[in-house]
Amino acid sequence: MYKLIAIDIDDTLINDDKEVTPATQTALEQAVAAGVVVTLATGRAYASAQAIARQTGLNVPIITYQGALVKNLLDEAVLYERYVPQDAVRKLFQYCVEHDLHLQTYIDDKLYAREENQKLIDYSTLNGTQYYIEPDWEAKLVPQKTPKMLIIDDPDFLDELSPILRSLLGDSVHITKSKPHFLEIMHHEGTKGLALEFLAKHFGCDLSETIAVGDSWNDHEMLEAAGLGVAMANAIPALKEIADFVTLSNNEDGVKYAIDKFILNAGQEA
Repeated sequence: MYKLIAIDIDDTLINDDKEVTPATQTALEQAVAAGVVVTLATGRAYASAQAIARQTGLNVPIITYQGALVKNLLDEAVLYERYVPQDAVRKLFQYCVEHDLHLQTYIDDKLYAREENQKLIDYSTLNGTQYYIEPDWEAKLVPQKTPKMLIIDDPDFLDELSPILRSLLGDSVHITKSKPHFLEIMHHEGTKGLALEFLAKHFGCDLSETIAVGDSWNDHEMLEAAGLGVAMANAIPALKEIADFVTLSNNEDGVKYAIDKFILNAGQEA
């Protein structure tokens, strides 16, 4: 019997219209009624993830910023948080300025960038997140705590940039992709896998009793950590390869299919 299921949001829980369908909503409610803890695990900021979680009626801690922040929905108590190390923040900021790269950061759950451009506007629109411009980053933002920094650029370029940043920033950070054109930098313990491990202990269940559902490479740590790793049909090939099961796509109620099969025991076959 699975006791906890952690579900990614974008391209997993929500369809391409950015909606949780009525069928998937019903499945979530049925899972909760069956005594299973249903939580979200996302790269989104808490404020953005919170809106979706409340929309679906969840009232448990949720995993945000790729695992750098686990926060309770009921009283907004912080249960787990990891900030990008200060030295890495400064080095990354300086590198992006020198190479004219678009870098975003979150301070107190607010999105900041040093200049407004189309990348920032499109990102803000995609996530429904308000942004703030602060030209004097080095003095006003670098000294502050941030759970996540994000570079937006061409996917192939980001693939080349990633090992460069790993060499520059060292083992103190975790670098991953949430989408092909989003390269995200967190504390090295800011992963969905470690956050899932934390929540399993928090709710008193073994990792073997957990399910993780996702679509992108930033989900691989939690799929590997969970007792059952589920990839969406629309997931990247690398995630499907490590998954225990591949469900339907986000436009075909893939989350509902997985819940029916593994939690509600509907007896459906892939």
